[in-house]
Amino acid sequence: MDVRGLLLQQWASCLDEEDWFPPLEKVLENITLEQAIWKPVEGKMNSIWELVSHLLFYEKRLLMRFLGETENEPQAENNEATFRLPTATLQNWMETKQEYFNVHRELEKILAQSEHEDLYRQIPGERSLVLELKSLALHNAYHIGQIVFLSKMQGA
Repeated sequence: MDVRGLLLQQWASCLDEEDWFPPLEKVLENITLEQAIWKPVEGKMNSIWELVSHLLFYEKRLLMRFLGETENEPQAENNEATFRLPTATLQNWMETKQEYFNVHRELEKILAQSEHEDLYRQIPGERSLVLELKSLALHNAYHIGQIVFLSKMQGA
């Protein structure tokens, strides 16, 4: 298996293919708004929704930078700000999830269609696509574990 195939496998396992951990799409499938905003200890842990927003921030930023659309990339003054939520409504929760799924799948398409030289091309403000997607896949796996833990704490 080449590096693109390996990354495609890792990327898919983060969203919709079962591997060593459950894929995020399945984990979030039946998470209600109340479960998405719940925190076991006020201020000590992020909620499921905050974690999804954080993952979306970094994936969307990479996508926009790869596409050369830096004017559309999300902005945050620091890492903590990437966990911020819009108004807590069911509509906004559903939109956050869907946007995450769409951005993740768009990055997957880019990876699948990239030629060898595209994989290693420097992305403005980032490293190469290969290194960024590898890092994001590990980052996703870490936070998916937290999301699974939070959902289990709530009996989901």
